[in-house]
Amino acid sequence: MSILNSPGKQQTQKELYEKTRSVIVKDSTTGCSQLAAEVAALIRERQAQGENVVLGLATGSTPVPFYKELIRLHQEEGLSFKNVITFNLDEYHGLAPDHRESYNRFMREQLFDHIDLPKENINIPDGTVSLDAVYESCLDYEKRIEEAGGIDLQILGIGRTGHIGFNEPGSSRDSRTRMITLDRITRRDAAADFLGEANVPRHAITMGVGTILAAKRLVLMAWGGNKAEIVQQAVEGKVTDRISASFLQEHSNATFLVDDAASSQLTRVHLPWLVGSVKWDGKMIKRAVTWLSHRFEKPVLRLVDGDYNESGAGEILTASGRAYDVNISVFDMVKHTITGWPGGKPGTDDSHRPERAEPASKRVLIFSPEPSDAIMSLGGTIHRLIEQGHQVKLVVQTSGGLRVPDLAARKFAAILQEMAGLLGDGGSSAGGEYASQVLKQLEDKGAFGDDTLDIKRLKALILRGEVRDAAQVCGLAADTVVFQDLPFYEKGRYRQFQMQQEDVDSTAALLQEYQPNQIYATGHLADPSALQTLCYRTIEQALEGFKDEAWVKDCRLWLYRGKESELNSYEIDMAVPMSPEQLDLKGEAIRKFQSISQEELDSSGRNQTTAKRYDQLGMAEYEAIESFERG
Repeated sequence: MSILNSPGKQQTQKELYEKTRSVIVKDSTTGCSQLAAEVAALIRERQAQGENVVLGLATGSTPVPFYKELIRLHQEEGLSFKNVITFNLDEYHGLAPDHRESYNRFMREQLFDHIDLPKENINIPDGTVSLDAVYESCLDYEKRIEEAGGIDLQILGIGRTGHIGFNEPGSSRDSRTRMITLDRITRRDAAADFLGEANVPRHAITMGVGTILAAKRLVLMAWGGNKAEIVQQAVEGKVTDRISASFLQEHSNATFLVDDAASSQLTRVHLPWLVGSVKWDGKMIKRAVTWLSHRFEKPVLRLVDGDYNESGAGEILTASGRAYDVNISVFDMVKHTITGWPGGKPGTDDSHRPERAEPASKRVLIFSPEPSDAIMSLGGTIHRLIEQGHQVKLVVQTSGGLRVPDLAARKFAAILQEMAGLLGDGGSSAGGEYASQVLKQLEDKGAFGDDTLDIKRLKALILRGEVRDAAQVCGLAADTVVFQDLPFYEKGRYRQFQMQQEDVDSTAALLQEYQPNQIYATGHLADPSALQTLCYRTIEQALEGFKDEAWVKDCRLWLYRGKESELNSYEIDMAVPMSPEQLDLKGEAIRKFQSISQEELDSSGRNQTTAKRYDQLGMAEYEAIESFERG
């Protein structure tokens, strides 16, 4: 299917609810390869005609695989970019072009330095222009686009608030290139890149929605399950300035290019029976019936034939019988996911339990991509597993030090320096000298400089202490916390990490040593370049190398979601309830991460929402539920 040439918004009956054309691909690699091939064909076609191609480009992790493929086409297949003119969507205001997080530098590192694009053909908003000159600079940017003949193809990503470029909620359809104040969510999402939210610029210069919609063609890329909800709202919801990506519905040649995970909330994927016939197996019936229950706010057992027929799910009754029988079947499916024994209950019939009874004491590995991930998502389950006699190890896959703000490092260094002074050595001890050195390095580098090795070590140590304290609250002894320190993290930075074989080898060695009966992990649905995804891939690839070994065949993989979202009711294969006391214990553990924003770490609300959804389905009422799906 062509991505660039859209024959119309709605293609088939299955796309009935989609107001913007959407192309679903298996993964980002597939989608970016196809898009790059079509862009290459366009460039070559214009070259043959002696004409230029004007491309609008985006930054962030989303287009990186696309840029890599363009580079490959240049280096291996001779694609020339000498007839290409580029305009970038946006730039932070106040950042010099060589700042590590400037979009100017990003584009050089990710694309421009690797192809033959003439420098004079590169256009990026000027983030260094003085405030009193911003207006004229933006007018000049618009003029340059017009003089180039307009943008032939604009590449877009989408933010969590639904923004395109930096067009935050409230941006009008007719807005042009301008300075904008960044939304709090946008700044929080960029906090890791800037070593703390306090360092994230408050303003940016961006093409406006009107500027973007003036492009002849638009392709918005979205990867990973964390983008699924906002993609659905932008594609199927109302056009609103609260979600600037929704304005693509008004463009005659706009396409959303999304992977399987990012498409998961589109009606044709999420509720396929509304747009055609489906195969009604157990999983699909569970999905439809739980959806009906939530829609009508009725317990599963109170649904009637009319509820099915009025909601497009009448086929279930044709295939499976009366609503009464279907309701009981689904009620039992959901009920059997609930267990207070996440490691299995010894000596019992486990035929209807999520986890097997034997071995009674299981070896459990819990992988946490960043130090706080596992505690935040399954702190209550960890406590249960330990209480019930299982051998639990918490594997902290990365130091997380890139998330620790300078303020926290400065605080700890100052305390260490003061302690050295109190011990009477005048601060001349090794600890005192180290503290003084770190404080000086923090001052020298400023808010935007790169961390020195000493600063990196201190930030990692801060989080090590916090995760040990949090683990102890959950019942884990200090010697059961493993700090893996995957090399890709220590060598890279957010949005630009590169997993290597040494990362897989490190995980393989750990798995081989412990040979677990259970593994808890996350990252399988995140953005392909996200830290959590890369950490998960090390596990996935390591397990593939052991697939013929007996311990792997006997090992169960349980997947948990990260901080962005919870599992839907129909996706849950194991639901572990928590009492108010257990939820308080989990909250106490999370609060040990004092160097990370507590707003970012708050997960109790999501656990309580899951419990309310189960209650609404007709299950017992619990304070909170941690949920998992089988890997």
